[in-house]
Amino acid sequence: MDYFRRIGQLRRKLTRAGLPGLLVTHLPDLRYLSGFTGSSAALAVTRRTARLFTDGRYTAQAAEEVEAAQVEIVSGQPSIAAVQWLAAQPGLAIAGFDPARTTVAELARWKSELPTRMRRGFLQAAPSPLVEALRCIKDEEELAVMTEAALMGCRLFERILGSLRPGIPEVEVAAELEHQARLLGAEGMSFETIVASGLRSAMPHGRATTEPLPRRGFVTLDFGIILKGYCSDMTRTVFLGKPKPGERKAYQTLLEAQETAVEAVGPGVKCEEVDEAARGVLRREGLAEAFSHSTGHGVGLEIHEPPRVGAGQTTRLMSGMVVTIEPGIYLTGRFGIRIEDMVAVTRTGGQVLTPAPKALIEL
Repeated sequence: MDYFRRIGQLRRKLTRAGLPGLLVTHLPDLRYLSGFTGSSAALAVTRRTARLFTDGRYTAQAAEEVEAAQVEIVSGQPSIAAVQWLAAQPGLAIAGFDPARTTVAELARWKSELPTRMRRGFLQAAPSPLVEALRCIKDEEELAVMTEAALMGCRLFERILGSLRPGIPEVEVAAELEHQARLLGAEGMSFETIVASGLRSAMPHGRATTEPLPRRGFVTLDFGIILKGYCSDMTRTVFLGKPKPGERKAYQTLLEAQETAVEAVGPGVKCEEVDEAARGVLRREGLAEAFSHSTGHGVGLEIHEPPRVGAGQTTRLMSGMVVTIEPGIYLTGRFGIRIEDMVAVTRTGGQVLTPAPKALIEL
């Protein structure tokens, strides 16, 4: 990854925002800008230099991972050291911080460690999340890693199908899926695996329980892996036994809604337009009220990143963004269905990164 280029991009944003310096404390932002993967650090960026502060546990790791910033090992809190370093820079009258990632308590603590004359005005909230805006647009290296992660998820889905049979506890299915992920080379799961079967499939976030898979009914599998720091996310819903005509029609309707939304993805398209593409299909079949969440979200170093693909979201998609498209139907007391793909926004449309089969699988 070209961390020098990323910090250069950030400096241009700082200039436009009128900020001569920036404090970065959100760990995914730190990783994006410097490559550092530890659990305790802060990064101070000015228009001329960048310095990463961490503690003695990461002396060797920081030396190995960090190229685009100087590394300083401190005995106290890295964020306080970074604030004090910024305050000591000649000509630096203010420094920004990300208000979305900073608690009131943290800000008060940082200010208390500054000279009295600087406590009122030195730390200024950035007008927008500057690093997050950079992270929204994935470069070629990031897209390559995310494609690899997504394809690994597809292989996991193929492997787990053989484990799905009536009577097997949902947690056992989740455990086997996560075990296979490790065997394939995943660093971990990007969120708690969802296995929701039978009546529980009507729960959008029905995490795996000891409930056995039913003799007959839908099984929703929603999972993702982490590879080289980047997340994948996909959902497939299969059927144990033979579906009734109404169940089959509901599945086909949702599949049409999902594919219609995927086709709507493209540069310049508003997120709300992609969301409406899915809802329009469900509305036509009287199922719009059964879809209770947004159509999707951005994904990258975190499993949930901007943009949000939902009603009222006027952000326009840009080439390089990666979003999920995951409409669902949830009928309490009956069943639920969700289908989800990761889609990379290209210059001409959208590229599905999770090409696992979506036609209804009957087991």
